[in-house]
Amino acid sequence: MAKKSILTKNSMTFLEKYLNNAAPTGYEWDGQKIWMEYLKPYVDEFITDTYGTAVGVINPKAKYKVVIEGHADEISWYVNYISDNGLIYVVRNGGSDHQIAPSKIVNIHTKKGIVKGVFGWPAIHTRSKAKEEAPKPSNIFIDCGCKTKEEVEKLGVHIGCVITYPDQFHILNKDNFVCRALDNRMGGFMIAEVARLLKENKKELPFGLYIVNSVQEEIGLRGAQMIAERIQPNAAIVTDVTHDTTTPMIEQKVQGHCETGKGPVIAYAPAVQQKLRDLITETAENNKIPFQRAALSRATGTDTDAFAYSNSGVASALISLPLRYMHTTVEMVHRDDVENVIKLIYESLLQIKDGETFSYFD
Repeated sequence: MAKKSILTKNSMTFLEKYLNNAAPTGYEWDGQKIWMEYLKPYVDEFITDTYGTAVGVINPKAKYKVVIEGHADEISWYVNYISDNGLIYVVRNGGSDHQIAPSKIVNIHTKKGIVKGVFGWPAIHTRSKAKEEAPKPSNIFIDCGCKTKEEVEKLGVHIGCVITYPDQFHILNKDNFVCRALDNRMGGFMIAEVARLLKENKKELPFGLYIVNSVQEEIGLRGAQMIAERIQPNAAIVTDVTHDTTTPMIEQKVQGHCETGKGPVIAYAPAVQQKLRDLITETAENNKIPFQRAALSRATGTDTDAFAYSNSGVASALISLPLRYMHTTVEMVHRDDVENVIKLIYESLLQIKDGETFSYFD
């Protein structure tokens, strides 16, 4: 007998709409509105901040506060220079991969609307084998069909316009979700599903729950840093993506072993508070939720670091979603992992007690 999915038809409709919407770093608000509209039936109120972080709150009057968090922004490009012959050169907004750019279609966001363009590249016939250049930030360019700088500017394109890829959500072989920006729009989706399950299952938490969709993670955890100072939580469970290291050209002795379809990844790192991590690990074991482990040197590289080191120290943990092809337009995750991350966060919340200090010295 096939297991019943916790992802409903309405969940999947939301996921597709949320993923297909562009939300580049610094321009997340349209995506946040979609996210808040979906979350509205499951929370008591919302908090938003100046830069666009959105927070759904359950039990806002409670003194003890727990955060579950993902980040809302996707990598993108900025228009940096327009040549006299109408070609557009770019700089990164986040960790955009220059090697995947050639031949990709792009959306240039202007006040007049979307302007279409393509990352051009010399044809294979014209490239010298002796001097063949690889794509790099200094030589990739966008062609929007214009012959002069003035033509480009008439379209509404100017220095500072943000550029995104239009690639849409689809499913491969029934269980693999593929899209750009699964890093980390999937996090926002999964924490929203946790809120939905709490509401539908009539679970009453003994603390305030802050469902946080942070902005500007891709340029240094900035949104999490700001909202952590505002909320001042007692504990935080962060979810982001991590690399499936079973794909080609990844050295597992360096990157560790992680595989899509094998379960959430629980992080071991200095920023991860051990007692909170142990609670999560035991919750997975007790509920027979498959999981993997990852050891992270120094920093996690996720919003976990921002929460952990805020407000004189916040007990924080990281549950990651295994993902293939990070920072490309074909990022891929497995449905089972998505559901198991949701289950693990949900069940872990039910184990946290009001006033829990997670102190090593109690």
